[in-house]
Amino acid sequence: MEDVNKRLKEKSIVIVGGSSGLGLSAAQACAAEGARLVLVGRDEEKCQRAQDSIDGPVTYFVGDAMEAATADAAVALAVSTFGRLDGLYHVAGGSGRRRGDGPLHEISDEGWQYTLNLNLDSLFFANRAAVQQFLSQGSGGSVLNMSSVLAGSPSPQFFATHAYAATKAGAIGLTKAAAAYYASQRIRFNVIAPALVDTPLAQRAVADTEIMQYIRTKQPLDGGRIGIPSDADQAVVYFLSDDSNFVTGQVLAVDGGWTVSEGQHERSSNECEE
Repeated sequence: MEDVNKRLKEKSIVIVGGSSGLGLSAAQACAAEGARLVLVGRDEEKCQRAQDSIDGPVTYFVGDAMEAATADAAVALAVSTFGRLDGLYHVAGGSGRRRGDGPLHEISDEGWQYTLNLNLDSLFFANRAAVQQFLSQGSGGSVLNMSSVLAGSPSPQFFATHAYAATKAGAIGLTKAAAAYYASQRIRFNVIAPALVDTPLAQRAVADTEIMQYIRTKQPLDGGRIGIPSDADQAVVYFLSDDSNFVTGQVLAVDGGWTVSEGQHERSSNECEE
């Protein structure tokens, strides 16, 4: 692909949670489209490996996304290194199950607070830092946030972590409110909502035979499989590129059919008619 045709040519993008999983896969896809990247992760070794795996201008910042100073420093690094900020992709987050998340009546105070800090505070800090920079530049920009199908399509038998669902619904609420408020200043906010994806954070589910059997019918696309990080890559590129200049406040489910499928039983190909 010629440089002139690259969709993210010379765009400066911060990816919070870009050192592994969905974030790293997206970073590699963005780099292939000409982006200049700042990756944010908590582990120096992972960040270094991620940087080494990317062909193109890339640097990283080691910090905890649950601390406001991390987002501020990452945006400042993008500006000092590449001269500006054009996009933010916030991927960082995860499950609070081991800290006490679960069904509502079982959630501990620690589990609730930890999960909110992990998934919602971190997203807020990153979004605030990005929009402050966009406003300072006066040039618009794109913010892409990570939610989950569990924000609006629960799975009570296998994924009953209600604090997690609340944070992912909160991510959508903040995104839509910000999209409406900043649209006149050409600052766009959108959301990707994946289903179950095979990442280091999903190993509990991946190792559970019953859950994987459920996924065969809940995510029926492409033979009924678990997602892989690269499934979302081109959606990320689209939302961070000028191709989506007229798109804001949207939620795209990259879910293999999760939100439109029962996921309760096998169904053969000849059962499509009523």
